[in-house]
Amino acid sequence: MPDVPQTYLILPPEIDAALPDRLAALLDATPVACLRLAPATTSEDRIRRAADACRTVAHARDVPLVLADHPALVTQLGLDGVHLTDPRPLRKLRTDWGTDPIVGAWCGASRHDGMLAGEHGADYVAFGPIGESALGHGTRAEDDLFAWWSEMIELPVVAEGMLDLAAVERLAPVTDFFAFGGEVWDADDPAAALRDLTAPLR
Repeated sequence: MPDVPQTYLILPPEIDAALPDRLAALLDATPVACLRLAPATTSEDRIRRAADACRTVAHARDVPLVLADHPALVTQLGLDGVHLTDPRPLRKLRTDWGTDPIVGAWCGASRHDGMLAGEHGADYVAFGPIGESALGHGTRAEDDLFAWWSEMIELPVVAEGMLDLAAVERLAPVTDFFAFGGEVWDADDPAAALRDLTAPLR
């Protein structure tokens, strides 16, 4: 586990024309290790347009861009991997893809699901929500899950879902990545919000 957790940024569910410039400013202001495109649509055309809008910005800064679900589109869109909100297809996907593309798995608050995802070839597991949220089943991922994982398992772990400054401070010693989404994009100044949330990591 790194001494200092890295930042993983979840893009807004709706990608508008202003987003690429806002994203570029944010990436230039604060180091980000990975981006996740999680569009609120199943329309392949809208997903393609969102990916096109964000890919150039991300790759110009050597930041990998993964797509939430829709693994069949990853290669077509020139993306770097997939984040599975349902990890059941993970084993077959890893077999089909080999080791290169990123495959992450959302595991809610389940230690068992996280371990299974690791056995099936995940590059990371994400636990959450950390705060009160309807994310997943709404069951919070408690601090002791991250403490146990960091002590027992080498696979990188992501904390996400209703993060605040206090949670970042608490979990910094026992997680590899913090995934911020609405916590950043809902703010008037996303770059400033991200800087504030990641202050304990500097």
